[in-house]
Amino acid sequence: MTEPLSPADVTADHFRPHIDKEFRIPGWPHPMTLVTVETKDAKGGQAHSGRREPFTLIFRGPPREVMREGFYTLQLDGGPWFNLYIMPIQTAGNDRQDYQALFN
Repeated sequence: MTEPLSPADVTADHFRPHIDKEFRIPGWPHPMTLVTVETKDAKGGQAHSGRREPFTLIFRGPPREVMREGFYTLQLDGGPWFNLYIMPIQTAGNDRQDYQALFN
């Protein structure tokens, strides 16, 4: 297993290749699928003065069993792993539970 990337070092581009892939979380029986990487220009199109562009990761898990908000290690099978603060979010469908990780 490789060392995790620090949240301060990651960008949206680290996650885009992993959209639609399943991440495993030690101690959680269900995989979490990364469904989207959302980026928003917080400064109305201006450069971010050397700081990364804020982004949000949206993960999808099974319905009815909600993982608690908190810090988790998410790992791709045989791939990188990330320490992220994950929180459940309101989910429109009852066939899943969505989660987000925010990066400012």
